[in-house]
Amino acid sequence: MEPSPNALATLNTRAREAGVTINAVQGDTDSLGVPAGEADLVLAHGVLEVVDDAPAALASLAAAVAPGGAVSVLVANRFAAILHRAIAGRIVDARRLLDDDAGQLAGTRDPLQRRFDVAGLEKLVLDAGLSVEILQGHGVVSDLVPGVVLDANPGAADALAELELAAATRSPLRDVAARLHVLARRTA
Repeated sequence: MEPSPNALATLNTRAREAGVTINAVQGDTDSLGVPAGEADLVLAHGVLEVVDDAPAALASLAAAVAPGGAVSVLVANRFAAILHRAIAGRIVDARRLLDDDAGQLAGTRDPLQRRFDVAGLEKLVLDAGLSVEILQGHGVVSDLVPGVVLDANPGAADALAELELAAATRSPLRDVAARLHVLARRTA
C-alpha cells in the first residue's frame, strides 16, 4: 500500500529486477483494497507518523495480513528528534518535543503528526493484535557519523555497519535511534 504512484513504479521496477513477485496497491490505510487476511507481508514505513488515526491505521494493516504473516513498521523516534534538535541548537523545539507526549511540533511546518518511543510503539502494535518479533533501532549511530569520517578511514564503513547492527537492539542506544522498526506477526 502506497499513496504515491511514483513510489509504486519504483517499487515494481526494483521487485521485477530482483525477481520478486509483489502486489503493491495504491491507496491509503483506510482503503487498502486488499482482502482481509490475504497478505504475507505489509510494510508501513513512514506511515503512522502522518495518518490521522495511528491505531486505526495499524489495525487495518494488521487485518490485511494472513495468520503467520508479518507487518513491518518503521517510525520516527521522538527521543532522537529531541536530541537532534538540541545538537543543532534548536533548543526550544527540542523542549517542545520533550513536553509533547505525541512528539509533535504543533503550529510549525513539521509534517509529522506524531513521533514514537519504544513503549508507545510496542503498545500500539500489541493493541492491533500483533505479536512483536523484533523491535530495533534504525539509524542508531550511522546517522551521526559524517561521511567524511567514513571516506578518510579504510574499513570504517564496514565497522560502522557492524556497530549499527550491534546497537540496534540494545537499550538505551536503540531507544534514541533516528527511527524505530518493529517486525510483528499476526498469530491468529
